[in-house]
Amino acid sequence: MSTGGVQSLQRAFDLLERLADAGGEASLSELASTSGLPLPTIHRLIRTLVTLGYVRQNSNRRYTLGSRLIRLGETASRQYGTWARPFLSQLVDSVEETANLAVLDGDEVVYVAQVPSKHSMRMFTEVGRRLLPHGTGVGKAMLSQLPRDEVRALLERTGLPAYTSNTITDAAELLDSLDEIAERGYALDESEQELGVRCIAVPVVGGPALAAVSVSGPEGRLTKDAVSRILPEVLAVAKRLADRAS
Repeated sequence: MSTGGVQSLQRAFDLLERLADAGGEASLSELASTSGLPLPTIHRLIRTLVTLGYVRQNSNRRYTLGSRLIRLGETASRQYGTWARPFLSQLVDSVEETANLAVLDGDEVVYVAQVPSKHSMRMFTEVGRRLLPHGTGVGKAMLSQLPRDEVRALLERTGLPAYTSNTITDAAELLDSLDEIAERGYALDESEQELGVRCIAVPVVGGPALAAVSVSGPEGRLTKDAVSRILPEVLAVAKRLADRAS
């Protein structure tokens, strides 16, 4: 492939990622502003992506991610979850609670892998389940890695509905908590998504997608002392996942 062809390919993928960063929809001028590319270049690349089905033009002349990306994303997520399962299994053997891997897909958290604990009373989240990130440990861990203006834009699109009475529903409070999470390196879900459940989540930094690994269990077993004991194990698995993916 020629250098020009490689550059066009790089630019096309960059535009797809910028569309995703914008919440899945943007105008040509917005893409020009964020990418720094000339409008004629963006128009040529976008028209090619539209023809291929990877981008769609709305009636308001704004561009959105196309449906052809769904199959690629779903397959990639399944593969990511498949090769991550042995790491999650090691984590479950070590901490004896359920381990999960989730990615941020658009504005939602998607669980792509889970290994349940061997306890009869255990947490179960089906693979493929989608939730808004503000009410989950994995979601908050991932949001802590994003620029705050991107987080604000996401929250404006999704709102902050309450999953339980403990869910953070104030944007300013959530943003403050994300700063704390980024500083300490992990997030906690204190019955924010499901009452009686505690979750500790760590972002997978440098992986193929914005992701987080978590351990969840009933509050009676996953006590504050247990969280302190489990945290180093979760941090280690998150690092191994990141190293394997890089």
